[in-house]
Amino acid sequence: MTTLDDLRGEASEVAARGGRLLGRFFSRLPRPHVARPRFVRPRLGTPGQLLLFIAFSVVLGAIAHIVSILAMPALAERNAYARLSELMDSNVLTLLPDPTPQEQTLPMTDPAFISAICLYDLSGAPLKVRVPATADYTSVSFYTSEALAFYALSDQAAGKVIELDLMTSKQKAALPEDEEITAADRLVIESPSREGIVAVRAFVRERGMRELVRRQLEAATCTPSN
Repeated sequence: MTTLDDLRGEASEVAARGGRLLGRFFSRLPRPHVARPRFVRPRLGTPGQLLLFIAFSVVLGAIAHIVSILAMPALAERNAYARLSELMDSNVLTLLPDPTPQEQTLPMTDPAFISAICLYDLSGAPLKVRVPATADYTSVSFYTSEALAFYALSDQAAGKVIELDLMTSKQKAALPEDEEITAADRLVIESPSREGIVAVRAFVRERGMRELVRRQLEAATCTPSN
């Protein structure tokens, strides 16, 4: 038993010495260099460069905003022309019902006005628009089928009757050269699109005059020229 215990003791001592020798060996080896990450403070540049960057960002944002607004009518699946075409025929002036909080033919319609709409189609012939002036204020506005406004006229500029001819550029070029066209007797409006909207609005100052103004607008016409 004593011999076995002696052998075990010698083995433990040899193992301890080997561990110490290995520890000394590895401690003398060169340690690899590990680079520590360094925080680099971003440089903002000069005040002029900073102002230029801010101005560029503002201009870029404004351009994106304007482009998105102009593209909305073209990208809309059901614009005003598409909705109105389900309610009325082309080249016929139609009086709209008075708006109520529950129902409006067109969104954001001012209840102080009486409105009439004519969906025009110039594929067959030019359009003749005639609107009598009402007691207070009457206007006629023109829009393309994409709801882009291109012309407007009021009774303050036209007089007692707003009368004009709406046509495409080809139809205007086909007019006889000897035909006299002056602002006094005939106003020609060139439409950038074949289809579009003519919007007539008449202001009603007092509620009691509403039926009178509506009857006056019933005499307005929007018909193709012969």
